[in-house]
Amino acid sequence: MQAKYDERSIDLFASGHKACAGCGPALTIQAILRATGANVFIANATGCMEVISTQYPQSAWKVPWIHSLFENAAAVASGIEIALKALNRSEEGKVVVIAGDGGTVDIGMQAISGMLERGHDICYICYDNEAYMNTGNQRSGSTPLDASTTTSPFGKRSFGNDRPKKNMPAIAAAHGIPYVATSSVGYPRDLAKKVQKGVSVSGPAYLQILAPCNIGWGFDSAKTIEIARLAVETGLWMMYEIVDGELTNVMKVRNQQPVEDYLKLQKRFAHLFKMPGGGAQIKLIQEYANENLKRYTQKEAGEIKP
Repeated sequence: MQAKYDERSIDLFASGHKACAGCGPALTIQAILRATGANVFIANATGCMEVISTQYPQSAWKVPWIHSLFENAAAVASGIEIALKALNRSEEGKVVVIAGDGGTVDIGMQAISGMLERGHDICYICYDNEAYMNTGNQRSGSTPLDASTTTSPFGKRSFGNDRPKKNMPAIAAAHGIPYVATSSVGYPRDLAKKVQKGVSVSGPAYLQILAPCNIGWGFDSAKTIEIARLAVETGLWMMYEIVDGELTNVMKVRNQQPVEDYLKLQKRFAHLFKMPGGGAQIKLIQEYANENLKRYTQKEAGEIKP
């Protein structure tokens, strides 16, 4: 008897693209499309995944795909969604935006806000690699505290980026949309479940997925999933859902790991283990992780002390 065809088991993001070995964003997109299936229309912002996947005349996308500018993927997606409704073709698939953190938390903020405010039936997904990796690892609003980038380098007067990550999921939720979620490429089942919820909800949805970049972050390409999981296990990256404005389904961290275990694996934080005062900065990052767990779980963090 022939097995039932399941399109979600087919890779809709083809191999042979130009991504680096161990690329977190490429793994993320592969997982996203496995979860959505083929009935989607993708609007893709400028960034690593656009560049590595669509070098003319080739394309890694096995679904309808469009790219315009860095800042306007959400606006382009809004036009697609309206056009499908006008043509009575909305049943042909969900409109999905896929963009990096630069095109989301910085350059694309205005178009995203308009999309959410107008209530478009679109699922917006940010693959968060915490910097502008495509153009040379420049700082973005999603770069974590003390990470060294080409525009926030460490040195005699600086420990690197001097600002914490912008809380884009909270900004999206403040628009009163029905569904917001965070996940990590290190937890593919959680990622798939939340993507499927995001594309099935009626109205706008926003997802942000941690997608480590081994080149920009400076770690061995075999450790992408380990790094993605450690971010969660330390409390530096929280995984949760916000459904109709209510925080729910926060992933429990049963055995919190020290942030030092996460930081020491990445070149972007290596200076903290060498510079005078670096130890105090590591303690500050630990406090941030502990406060994350306290804020999202409504209880004290584990035994990790700053």
